[in-house]
Amino acid sequence: MITFLARIVFQLLAVYAVVLIAVYLAQRSLQYFPDKNYPGTPQDNGVPDMEIVELKTEDGLILNAWFAPPPKKDGQIVVLFHGNAGHIGHRAIKAQHFIDRGIGVLLLEYRGFGGNQGRPTEQGLYHDGRAALRFLEQKEYTVSQLIFYGESIGSGIAVQMALEIQPRYMILEAPFSSAADVAKRQYFFLPIDFLMKDRYDNIEKIADIKTNLLIVHGDEDFVIPIDLAERLFARANHPKEFITINGGHHNDLFDHHAGHIVNEWLEKQIAAETVVTPAE
Repeated sequence: MITFLARIVFQLLAVYAVVLIAVYLAQRSLQYFPDKNYPGTPQDNGVPDMEIVELKTEDGLILNAWFAPPPKKDGQIVVLFHGNAGHIGHRAIKAQHFIDRGIGVLLLEYRGFGGNQGRPTEQGLYHDGRAALRFLEQKEYTVSQLIFYGESIGSGIAVQMALEIQPRYMILEAPFSSAADVAKRQYFFLPIDFLMKDRYDNIEKIADIKTNLLIVHGDEDFVIPIDLAERLFARANHPKEFITINGGHHNDLFDHHAGHIVNEWLEKQIAAETVVTPAE
């Protein structure tokens, strides 16, 4: 009987070990869901004010992105780091939301997404983020003009870039404390801390970032549970604001007026920073 049980235990452990090896080797295909198809032109996607631009990464890739400059040279620019699935064409409505309000937009497309060469990895996407910032620097825009907008996994890129250059404003839509924390919810039966390569440890970085922060999250988000965003918010510096969207899921926050919420928040921050000089 003991021998039979020992054999069963051994077989189960062997199967579990095979699962661990398979997950470790295939983890990036389980983590990233790029739409590799070319999205068409900005005009095809309803953002006629944007143009296709090329970004050159530190590791030698050339990425297509979309850019609409601000109406005034000293105007604000949203650097939009989009979420995990799809491509930039699926974020055209968000870009147009800011363009309609007189704000420039750089809509970054990552390696392996939207017809771009390469494969997504954490460090690779950081290279892509730096290429976007370098593009704006070469256009002679300043850090003080930039608004970082990080959506889902894009929050990881936005947080890393904010750690490096400290923008004035950062907006995170459906962010997480870390990608490892998200994975632990989905793969609770696996030792994620030992397996996971691309961790996007936002919570380890956020306390070193000095920016005006807004986090927007749906209370019915089952992809990234809201408590992971709340943990991130708790570690962030002031000034900060957390807005819960009742009934909001992971991909429908703009359907729940998140765009108007973001716009009102930005207007409030800008108004608070405006120095009014009394009339003489």
